Amino acid sequence: MLEHRMQAATERFVKEVKDTDIYKTYRYQLDKLKKNPELFEKVNEFRHHNYEIQNTTQVDELFDKMDAFEKEYERFRENPIVDDFLRAELAFCRMMQEINAEITERLDFE
Repeated sequence: MLEHRMQAATERFVKEVKDTDIYKTYRYQLDKLKKNPELFEKVNEFRHHNYEIQNTTQVDELFDKMDAFEKEYERFRENPIVDDFLRAELAFCRMMQEINAEITERLDFE
């Protein structure tokens, strides 16, 4: 369990993240996508398939598998609701990765 002051700092941090335009856009696009449960399910299948390829494929095969994956889902990605959500999600993930990298670097964590 977090110390009280760390819990309070975490709550402030989460509030700051939620106040960013990147997070607000992500939530807006997610809410918009969820209004269509069938499309939301297909996006989740797309995300799961993408994750599986990136985390189970050997490095020497990754480019070819990702190329085939992108071609397979090219028409799916043309849907503006899908594309807008995936772009917003990617921006949010990148922001969180940058935050994590900054924290890790500043703590001299190796």
